[in-house]
Amino acid sequence: MRLTLFFRLFIPLALIMLLGLLAFSALNHFFPQQSVFSLMGVAIATLLLCAMRLRADLQDMLTMFRTLAGTVLSYRDGDFSFGLHWRRNDEIADLVETHNELGRVLREQRLDLVQRELLLDTMLQNTPVAMILVAENASIVFANIAARQLLNQGRKLEGFSLTYLQENVSPALRDALSSGADGLFSASSKHTSNSNTADGTSDVNEDEEEIYHLSRRHFSLNGRRHELLLLRHLTTELRRQEVQTWKKVIRVISHELNNSLAPVASLAVSGAELLRRGNVERLPEIFSTIEERSRHLEEFIAGYARFAKLPQPNRQHLAWGGFISRLQSQMSFQLIDDEHALTGFFDPAQMEQALLNLLKNAHESGSSPQDIHLAVRRMHQAIRIDVSDHGGGMNEQIMAQALVPFYSTKRSGTGLGLALSREIIEAHGGRILLTNLERGGTVIGLTVSLILPD
Repeated sequence: MRLTLFFRLFIPLALIMLLGLLAFSALNHFFPQQSVFSLMGVAIATLLLCAMRLRADLQDMLTMFRTLAGTVLSYRDGDFSFGLHWRRNDEIADLVETHNELGRVLREQRLDLVQRELLLDTMLQNTPVAMILVAENASIVFANIAARQLLNQGRKLEGFSLTYLQENVSPALRDALSSGADGLFSASSKHTSNSNTADGTSDVNEDEEEIYHLSRRHFSLNGRRHELLLLRHLTTELRRQEVQTWKKVIRVISHELNNSLAPVASLAVSGAELLRRGNVERLPEIFSTIEERSRHLEEFIAGYARFAKLPQPNRQHLAWGGFISRLQSQMSFQLIDDEHALTGFFDPAQMEQALLNLLKNAHESGSSPQDIHLAVRRMHQAIRIDVSDHGGGMNEQIMAQALVPFYSTKRSGTGLGLALSREIIEAHGGRILLTNLERGGTVIGLTVSLILPD
């Protein structure tokens, strides 16, 4: 049976007062001349009994309230392992039940969180990517197994200073960690291999070059700035890509050499046969064709040499207006947003080569000269150069491969024009973007954008 707190407290008090009233009536009946003293005595006794009863009830309630306050402090400290019990069926019982339900929910959430943290820690510890979390004071907060192996430490790195650990690593890794930027670096590692000798098989320690990529991310954790260092081992992946690239280079060079040498050999045989017969009228034509194929092959090899031997840019402060004017004298295009006051910091020879490659591609796309546009604009802390044409654009597959060296959709293309332009722009600290021009949902051309730091 449910009894509310109000009735549980005040019904006993009402009964005590009723008994006091009955006692006063009895005393007044037997001792009428002492009614005042009887009233005072009964009133004092009634008040004492009410106070004792109320104190007993309130003592249990105050004890429960103190217990509830203690459990809240325990919840704050992360301890949800206990519950409370109230023997009466009243409002305090509802409060205790709600409190216990809160503890149960928090306990389940804490258990789920612990399991998730355990799973996350297992994944982070066993990932091949070395992860190092550094606090604002350069002390290491977290480092996984791969990080400990990379830094040649047999113990945990947490608590050590990153500056202190850099003293015991390879110079390449130390320079990469000190640079403050993302990038690739190489580090030597000991590799044990078997060597057959006259006395038998022995183990030989060889230095092997390992390639890593370092990336940095900054964020705030608990109100403090932290830096996350991610070092990924790329040796196997880069070697696989290197093999694929070499295969592609060999296929392209082999195809181009066959296309030039096979006709030259055939023409040489034909010329020798004609000379043997005394028919020399066609020899000039044959020699001209041989010269043309030889020149094409020479230009082909020269293109590869330029791509392979691209020097570091010799940057100069130049006005874009004069540079674009010299460019227009070599290849026709329409200039948009002509801003002669714009200046840049670039290598004029390399930038000229990059833009000539883009303009040459625009002319070879089938676009008419009046539809080939070049625009130079100032962006936020950057200069943007757009070369646009109306040659029909590129589909997704071609656009995804267009900047890859040796990839070409042209019959006689080398696949080095866009790749060389990208190499030049990235050497200047910029980037290159390809975007299709659309009109009414139809692709009508291509825009190649060069973004250079201002």
